[in-house]
This record gives sequence, C-alpha cells and structure tokens, in this order.
Amino acid sequence: MALVPCQVLRGAILLSYFSILCNYKAIDMPAHQTYGGSWKFLTFINLVIQAVFFGICVLTDLSSLLTKGNDSQEQERQLRKLISLRDWMMAVLAFPIGVFVVTMFWSIYIYDRELVYPKLLDNFIPPWLNHGMHTTVLPFILIEMRTTHHEYPSRTCGLVAVCTFSVGYILWVCWIYHVTGVWVYPLLEYLGSGAKIIFFATVTAIINIFYLLGEILNNCIWDTQKCMEEGKEKPKLD
Repeated sequence: MALVPCQVLRGAILLSYFSILCNYKAIDMPAHQTYGGSWKFLTFINLVIQAVFFGICVLTDLSSLLTKGNDSQEQERQLRKLISLRDWMMAVLAFPIGVFVVTMFWSIYIYDRELVYPKLLDNFIPPWLNHGMHTTVLPFILIEMRTTHHEYPSRTCGLVAVCTFSVGYILWVCWIYHVTGVWVYPLLEYLGSGAKIIFFATVTAIINIFYLLGEILNNCIWDTQKCMEEGKEKPKLD
C-alpha cells in the first residue's frame, strides 16, 4: 500500500532535481566559464549525485513493479543488482555528501557568507534556487531514508569509499588552484598551508562522521520499524 506513494514521491523529488539543475545551468555566471565550470563546486556535484541517486530509486521502483509476479531469475538478478547500487549510493554518496553540503554551507554562511556564497551571487541565483541547492537536499534524503530500508556495505568498505571521494575532490580543488591560481572557495584564500591541511583533514573526518551517522540512523529507523511490525503480529494473550 505504501509502495505507490513512495514511487510518486521519488518521482517528484527526481523532477525537482532536474528543474534545479536545468535552472542552475541556464544561469550565465562568470564562474561557469572558467576552468572546471560548474564541476568545481561541490554543491553542483552533490546535485548530480542526488539526481542520479533518485533516478536509480525510480528505476528500481519501476523494475520492481514490472518484475512483480514474474518468475524470471535473470530479471530478479538484475533487480537485486539495481537495489545494491541504490543502497550503495545512498550510504556512500547521497547521504554523507548531501548532509555535508547543507550543514557546511549554512554554518559558514551564517558566520560570514562572503567566505562561501558572496553577495554578488544574489544577482545571478534567485533565493528559491539557492534553497533548492543548499536546503531541500536534507529533507529529501531523510524522507528517502524513512520510507525505504537501505542495506549499508561493511563499515570498512563504506569508509574507504567515502574517503576516496573526499580526497579525490580535495585533489581536484587543489589542481584547479594549480592551473588558475584561484581557490574555488574564498575561504581557502585566508588559510595558510598548514591550516589548509588541517581544514581538508577536518572536512574528510566530518564526511566520515556523516557516513556513520547515516548508518546509525538507518539502523535505528528500521530496527524500530521491525520491532513495531513484530509487535503487531504477535497474538495478544488473554
């Protein structure tokens, strides 16, 4: 009974990400014309991750409906692969990176917006689009976690994957500075070499913490749900 509403919800979230990405790419900002384009910003990379993730969610739902009542072992095998990919993306990318972008952006924005989102950007990016990129990501991913159980990989594999992504992005940011002489984020201009190393290490540690938080939250939600369901099924004693 809950399957259809979940499908509609995921479809609506996917369409909202398509709308945000299309509107963002349509903006004629000078930063889009420089080396790396939109891909130098973690916010944009995160939007792509979320769109791909929810695209896989929708595809999984459709495949599940199409294979329902079908005895084809090959289709079942392909569906299991799709579900595994969906769960891996949720655990390693969608949740930790999504939560990191929202919390880090608004924390720095409240402290000094010029360090992460200069006031000049208000001339290019409307408020609704800013919130689409930096706010709604969090409730969307929490809704997905609440409505669907996701199997997390082993903790070691998960943390290695998260660290690989984090280090890869940090190296990308450093490479852009090497090529252009300009840091992607103004905040880095004010940090010395040692402070930058500490900052990057802290960022990597925070993303790992969000991975662990996601795993704990996922287990808490679905262990509680399982207990409630078992309680309902247990016959009452006279």
